[in-house]
Amino acid sequence: MDPRIKAIEQQQLKADRPIFRAGDTVRVFIRIQEDEKTRIQPFEGVVISRKGGSLRESFAVRRISYGEGVERTFMIHSPFIEKIMVVKRGDVRRAKLYYLREKIGKGARIDQRVDETTAAAPASVPTASAAQPTS
Repeated sequence: MDPRIKAIEQQQLKADRPIFRAGDTVRVFIRIQEDEKTRIQPFEGVVISRKGGSLRESFAVRRISYGEGVERTFMIHSPFIEKIMVVKRGDVRRAKLYYLREKIGKGARIDQRVDETTAAAPASVPTASAAQPTS
């Protein structure tokens, strides 16, 4: 690739994007222009695919809206995406989850992945013996 194009692309990459993969439930906040007003609209669903790389990387999100499946493809480094939040981590074995298009109801659920950081460090709960009265 031409070094000049690569330099321009490096300037446009967003550093604040979280790490997520197929199977994760994400909430994408999109900036929408209506007439002269701009508003932020969230789109929450399951990531069914990621493809591309660098500035051209995109991902597809699927959700069920009023009984109909709705899919939307986003460019990760798009200026119209305000932020991306990972709501849940999914435990899947595939990179493309196109089979979810055929599933409905409970069959379309994805198991939740337990992260190593949350499983290794249990929350510290103060006990009665730990609380020492001061005199």
